[in-house]
Amino acid sequence: MVKAIGWLTAAAVLAWAGSATAQHAGSAAKNGSSAVAAKSAPKASANAQTRARPAKQRTAARPARPSEGQIAGLHRVDDPLDLRSSVALVVDQDTDEVLFEKNPHAVLPIASITKLMTALVTLDAGLDLDEVLVVARADRTVDRVHSRLVPGVRLTRGQAMHLALMSSENHAAQLLGRTYPGGIPAFVEAMNAKAQLLGMQESHFADPTGLSADNRSSPSDLVRLVKAAYEYDEIREFSVSTELALSVGKRVVRYGSTNRLVANPEWEIGLQKTGFISAAGRCLVMQAVVEGQRVVMVLLDSVGKHSRLGDAQRLRDWLATRARQSSETPAAPPVAAASAGQSL
Repeated sequence: MVKAIGWLTAAAVLAWAGSATAQHAGSAAKNGSSAVAAKSAPKASANAQTRARPAKQRTAARPARPSEGQIAGLHRVDDPLDLRSSVALVVDQDTDEVLFEKNPHAVLPIASITKLMTALVTLDAGLDLDEVLVVARADRTVDRVHSRLVPGVRLTRGQAMHLALMSSENHAAQLLGRTYPGGIPAFVEAMNAKAQLLGMQESHFADPTGLSADNRSSPSDLVRLVKAAYEYDEIREFSVSTELALSVGKRVVRYGSTNRLVANPEWEIGLQKTGFISAAGRCLVMQAVVEGQRVVMVLLDSVGKHSRLGDAQRLRDWLATRARQSSETPAAPPVAAASAGQSL
């Protein structure tokens, strides 16, 4: 059908072009003297004709590539809170009680949530966080996004981890992997070994940044990752900080958080990480306290730049209402969306 439409369109263009050529030829023959006169017309007139020509049509914007969740139809699953995320899981951090779930068995790319594992592996290795590292050209080949960490910039391993967790700096995460004993291959091997140790049976890691769609996990595995990362003081501190000033040459560059909720006084967030690539959509994991209850939130494959934060707010409001009601009535069963009917 597409080929037929393209052929018809091409035929229509050719027919139009032929008609226009014939009309132009007839007009030229009919008004030959006018054509001769036009050659001797002042340049101003020619310039006026040039200005009068219609501007070229703009090329249509290329549509965004669908995420794996969209391709699998996960967004067609409804939920009581009308979330924009196709996957959601909220668990009581202390009891592992499932409080809310939507497509809980999906296994999807996790983008920069990967950097939580990057931080875990770095800290488990006992590497000196005060050691000064130098950004190399190899650290800047991981993506095409502009970074102020140009080759030659010096920063400590701790600062690199801070930037990776707070600002999701890909080149900082790559720097952590490259300077690991054995380099990137050994680092990725350690990431997958740590995942198995944590019981993350549905997870796989391919690089320290999360730019590869081969970094994959399930909501329940990510709950395990968040709970493990929460045990590290550095990860909690770096992930929820709001600013870091870094000397880059003669300048001082200020970095901020990718999650504006950490600066919201209504929230009590102990750990967070955002993520985004086309295959994963917008992602977010957090540890937070809501009405005295410690919870872990996982939101994957959200549509819209700020929708994952809006979904988190909806979940927080729902949890707060639920907590107030539970003091008056028996505890409600976990809320679950309808089954997607598809597996990934």
